[in-house]
Amino acid sequence: MAADALSPRLFGRQRMQLIETLQERGISDLAVLRAFDLIPRHLFVPEAVRHRAYEDAPLPIGFGQTASQPSLQALYMQVLSLQDQDKVLEVGTGSGFQTAVLAQLVAHVYSVERIPELSARARTLLDELRISNVALLVGDGTIGWSRYAPYDAILVAAGAPIVPDTLVEQLAPGGRLLIPVGDRQQQQLTLIRRTEQGTEREEVVGCTFVPLIGRFGWSS
Repeated sequence: MAADALSPRLFGRQRMQLIETLQERGISDLAVLRAFDLIPRHLFVPEAVRHRAYEDAPLPIGFGQTASQPSLQALYMQVLSLQDQDKVLEVGTGSGFQTAVLAQLVAHVYSVERIPELSARARTLLDELRISNVALLVGDGTIGWSRYAPYDAILVAAGAPIVPDTLVEQLAPGGRLLIPVGDRQQQQLTLIRRTEQGTEREEVVGCTFVPLIGRFGWSS
């Protein structure tokens, strides 16, 4: 990676505008805002749309996938009330941008991606940014990653027809799962909390994500 690609002056004004937009859209967690400021989103999107990297909009990243809207990603992290000692599972590595932001907020990130090329691209970028508290796996995210369970928080970056029990079972006591649930066109961002009595469920906001493909999601 060229050294100037990481220069704080590159896209500096646009990055500041994005932070202001996040605040206008209700993001008040200072740790989340700082993490978004630290990670250069322009490195995680294709060159053809790099000029749009700091717009609050989803962007195509190839293979029929998109990088989610930054304000929605920030909302995920704010709703989950992430702590610096948390262990987090991310379902849908995608471009790796959200993965990199999460790595600034928590102790360990475990991220599953079904498309090998996206996972490999994300690994390269994370290594170039010297982010070392992230482990990546190519596989079916609806199954989770039981080897490192239980998790304090699980983020699912794709729309599911149901909440997979496999993911709920990988939550630690007090753990939180945030997942879009609905049909292929429209979902409700849904928060699941694991309690001593079982689980609590709360709908946060309407949203639209690419389908969650896998054994406990949609068929391809």
